[in-house]
Amino acid sequence: MSEFDYTSSAELFISAGRSGLRYRRFASAADAIRFAIEKLPANALSSARLDVEDQQYDGKLIRALYDSDRYPLTRHISS
Repeated sequence: MSEFDYTSSAELFISAGRSGLRYRRFASAADAIRFAIEKLPANALSSARLDVEDQQYDGKLIRALYDSDRYPLTRHISS
């Protein structure tokens, strides 16, 4: 993950139970990661998938990217 580009555009997919998938596109992966960690209910992260530059990241990896020293945005919650 050391080569992860937080400035790349990203797509976030979240399982929405019986209603299928929810989808959001973000101008930067950093914004998508912040949304996933800070805005989604905690139980939704386990079903989240982040797509960045043909790579996919599950909820555990999204959390790791947020907790990384390289994460470029101000965190608004405790990790």
